[in-house]
Amino acid sequence: MVLAGFVAAVVLAGGSAKADFTFGEPTNLGPAVNTSYNDGGPCISADGLSLFFESDRPGGYGSWDIWVATRTTPDADWSAPVNLGATVNSSAYDGFPSISADGLTLFFVSRRPGGQGDYDLWLTTRDTKHADWGTPMNLGPTVNSPAADSSPSISPDGLSLYFSSMRPGGSGWHDVYVMTRATKEDDWGTPVNLGATINSSVHDSTACISADGLLLFFNSGRPGGLGLRDLWVTTRPAVGEPWGPPLNLGAPLNTAYAEWCPTISPDGLSLYFVDFQSPRPGGVGGEDIWQAPIVPIVDFNGDGIVEASDVSIMVDHWGEGYSLCDIGPTPLGDGVVDVEDLVVLAEHLFEEVDDLTLIAHWPLDEAQGDIAYNNVAESDGTLMGGPVWQPDGGVVAGALQFDGIDDYVATDTVLNPADGKFSVVAWIMGGAPGQAVLSQADGVNWLCIDAIEGCLMTELTDPGRSSVGPMLSQTKITDGNWHHVAFVWDGSYRYLHVDGGEVAKDAVPLPDLESAEGGLYFGTGSTLTPGTFFSGLIDDIRIYNRAVSP
Repeated sequence: MVLAGFVAAVVLAGGSAKADFTFGEPTNLGPAVNTSYNDGGPCISADGLSLFFESDRPGGYGSWDIWVATRTTPDADWSAPVNLGATVNSSAYDGFPSISADGLTLFFVSRRPGGQGDYDLWLTTRDTKHADWGTPMNLGPTVNSPAADSSPSISPDGLSLYFSSMRPGGSGWHDVYVMTRATKEDDWGTPVNLGATINSSVHDSTACISADGLLLFFNSGRPGGLGLRDLWVTTRPAVGEPWGPPLNLGAPLNTAYAEWCPTISPDGLSLYFVDFQSPRPGGVGGEDIWQAPIVPIVDFNGDGIVEASDVSIMVDHWGEGYSLCDIGPTPLGDGVVDVEDLVVLAEHLFEEVDDLTLIAHWPLDEAQGDIAYNNVAESDGTLMGGPVWQPDGGVVAGALQFDGIDDYVATDTVLNPADGKFSVVAWIMGGAPGQAVLSQADGVNWLCIDAIEGCLMTELTDPGRSSVGPMLSQTKITDGNWHHVAFVWDGSYRYLHVDGGEVAKDAVPLPDLESAEGGLYFGTGSTLTPGTFFSGLIDDIRIYNRAVSP
């Protein structure tokens, strides 16, 4: 995700809760927690006062041990980490802690004797938060395999345990699995692979489930990332529902290096993660633990300041499942605009918002009618030709189905490409070579598909339409899968993104983009030429007046 100093806008949606939020610039936890050795696998207690992690620093009992740092309040500094001691740690590897919501059970990984194979999942318990930890127990052969089983993450209700495994039958080298139980007193069921939606043909591991059970963060080496391994997230509308397509969290979290072990804090205000093996600049030693703030997008009308007009928008949608205002509890909302959202908004009143401005958002969630509503401005779209509403068929709730013959959506003017930096992001599935996703009536195709290979391209270029010309990626988007596509203009360079990863960028800077004042078309080319009409689904189109990451 190209950022150039801006925070990443992440659209995490599913079902009724669809709040948007940004990630602030990550900061290293510093020498109070990190050392010149390797520190990783962070896990935060439900009260936010204990940070469990693994480290190979001196003073332990084996090659890697589990340590804990504490603090008196969520705003206080972390104390000097303390080793959990010889009862929990062994002379072998011990790491990847995951603490239960009540703070009385600690799941972890160990290579000590008495396991089922390589790395195994173990647990230790205590009677109270101030009592000593008991003798660790192996989770047994139903859970563990002869292969490596690692990185547990226990759900807040204690009924689901996510972990990664190298056991046979997966999609790649490491896969993410989950096992469940009816009550905390029951045995764990057989682990289930999360399937091809989550797992890829390469490395997928270190999953972490959010407090509400609707977000699953993990790391992956799949294509579309910025480095060797990146942080990704998948969402679902409710516990028990299928997980949606993973989204790359992009910069500034991901870099050209490698990031893994994402852990969202129980209050939803921070994401912790680890730089893996190839430390990012600003670290203390080998692998370090980092923290990035999670900030809800609260400038609803995109005017650059949070004020009474934003409160009015929230009040107008009080009691509704209106995604734009469903910002509380952070980070995903709860499916209804209520006092939880007002509390979050109040914390940001009169703040100026310079980092990110959403100037247009067409959710395309409607179930009927001839209008595609813009949630941010007044440039609603008019359905032409008869595209079909698919209220349950999108990635972000509903979507629009275009027939490739005469279906499209027309809007009033939103912006002139020559006016400055902007970004346009959309979800698409289907399409064919030569078709357009989004264009401008008296301009050119902003997002389209090349006529030969079916790859993402843009025809937006400089005013003189010099030898730079249109920009073509080598990434095919007509394979029948959902793809998150984007065009970004940062004032000097054009970028194309597919599924969170940069797929094309100008080799030299452009002086400007060509001017055009017309409205937008969804699902057809700028001249409504036969062959440019899109055949497939289009969902959740967003335009920002900044260079952001999709």
